[in-house]
Amino acid sequence: MKEKILPKKGTRFIFFSGKGGVGKSTMSCATAVWLANKSYNTLLVTTDPAPNLSDIFSQEIGSKITKINSVNNLSAIEINPDQASEEYKDRVMSPLKGILDEKTLKVTREQMDSPCVEEVAAFDKFIEFMDDPKFDVVIFDTAPTGHTIRLLQLPQGWSEEIARGGATCIGPSDSLTGAKQKYDKAVSYLKDNDKTTFAFVMKPEDSSFFETKRSYAELEKLGIKSNVIIINGILPEEANTLEFYKKKRDAQESIIDEVKKNFDNSEIIKYPLKETELNGSELLMDVAKTIIENKYVETKILINQGQEDFVFDKDSSIYEKITPKNGTRFIFVTGKGGVGKSTLACSTGVFVSKKGYKTLVVTTDPASHLQNIFGIEINYEPTKVTENLYASRIDRNEALKEYKERIMKHVINGFEANKSIKVDIEATKKKIEEELKSPCSEEMATFEKFMSYFEFECYDVIIIDTAPTGHTLRLLELPTMWKGFIDLGTLTKDTSNETKKKYENIIATMKDTNKSTFVFVMYPEYTPIMEAYRASEELKRQVGIQPGLVAVNYIMPKEHAKNDFFISRLNQQTKYLKEIKKKFNVPLLSITMFENEPKGIENLRNLAKDIF
Repeated sequence: MKEKILPKKGTRFIFFSGKGGVGKSTMSCATAVWLANKSYNTLLVTTDPAPNLSDIFSQEIGSKITKINSVNNLSAIEINPDQASEEYKDRVMSPLKGILDEKTLKVTREQMDSPCVEEVAAFDKFIEFMDDPKFDVVIFDTAPTGHTIRLLQLPQGWSEEIARGGATCIGPSDSLTGAKQKYDKAVSYLKDNDKTTFAFVMKPEDSSFFETKRSYAELEKLGIKSNVIIINGILPEEANTLEFYKKKRDAQESIIDEVKKNFDNSEIIKYPLKETELNGSELLMDVAKTIIENKYVETKILINQGQEDFVFDKDSSIYEKITPKNGTRFIFVTGKGGVGKSTLACSTGVFVSKKGYKTLVVTTDPASHLQNIFGIEINYEPTKVTENLYASRIDRNEALKEYKERIMKHVINGFEANKSIKVDIEATKKKIEEELKSPCSEEMATFEKFMSYFEFECYDVIIIDTAPTGHTLRLLELPTMWKGFIDLGTLTKDTSNETKKKYENIIATMKDTNKSTFVFVMYPEYTPIMEAYRASEELKRQVGIQPGLVAVNYIMPKEHAKNDFFISRLNQQTKYLKEIKKKFNVPLLSITMFENEPKGIENLRNLAKDIF
């Protein structure tokens, strides 16, 4: 990978993307440490709404460019969506002060209280480092792939929005002409292999492979080629001494062969699973030597002294939290990307449907892979999986089509109901059609589809497999950004008021523990624990939602820990299990590592029996 990350002419931009939980942050941080040690002035930027750079370097980073204490030539920044939005609004509004009166300025700023201002602000911050960089190398540790692809697709929508002229949901177009040039310039950099390296990180697992394959194709449609694939977490040679892990290692090798076949134009880099977590500059440098210099560095930090067993309590309240008590039970499965949310959602669905409850599993994650788990095609409308069990996925394009039709129907009905309105009907309809071309419409449409599931009275249990925690929190915050977008005028005011009322009822349902259960899924490792904990605290603060259950996934079977490597891994997990119990103080679900990824109804049923 060495030649693909060194600057040639000007600044080199390096993107690390992939399914959540595959090690993007570790690989981006390791690359940053290596380059900084080679005297390149390096900046590390995360666009993930749930950043963990501070955890990795054991220092506060935040939304300002911050020097990393332990590494010369290295700085980092965690883009804060709220702060980026306010800075963006200030920048757009600044040229208008002195030209517009206070009342008009206020209305114009309110029009920018729309869902995609946050996205355009994040992208604006993102390209700030590409447009006029002061660094030799800028490394982007991106959000999980579904959201990264969405971010990279946005400039096209914004360019069209600005080109239409007038007021847009991202600001007055007159003040955004320079922004359009910046967006176009940033995308041209992304397509230039002499300036940009796009690396996918994945695990040697089916779900991670399919996600990478899909995202790779999506990037190619945008004219962006990925030239590095890092396969992270390969079981070491020690696995061959134990039959349980040898089977898993053989399955991993099959995936690695598929990667080589499907990505023959990319450099394939393999990185092994380690005995412990890889935080701090010294361990990150060891990672970098392996992935960049192809010099394998042995990392021996064995944790096998003085550890005690951890016993999961059999809590009778668990069953009550996943079955209906008063009307439909809503189960929200959330957590860091890649921790097994979808698998838990599906196995829970199989379990409660077998008990006779009519159940729907729905995913809000743009990178949905329910169909890979169930083994059948999952559509936009609920698809029957087995007796009493249905599944669906939120397709943004379908949701947008429904949303536009609903708004336009309401507008037409408004004209017919009130013939006294003295307006040019066709011109007004055309204006609203233009408004609905905004990238914001897609966000609103997705959110409205999410809300519609709360009106499905025909199901006893609805399990919502959410996007990674940072994006789930943003989804719940969307209504606070509605004012400038859904009030498209008096003709749509009734629909916006109706939507707000629905949202208030939904939040009341989410807060009611007799109707809703939030399940936080995590690995027994520091980063996913802290991300889940911060998200749970934010949900309490933001909307008063309490966690109901914690599911701890990928627990190593004690009977198969028979050499130093796996004993060390198990002891580390035991330490973190105690930390989870202390931090969350709710019933814990134990999900033991399986020889193969659970797929299909029978395997999911066996997994559910093990969990519940």
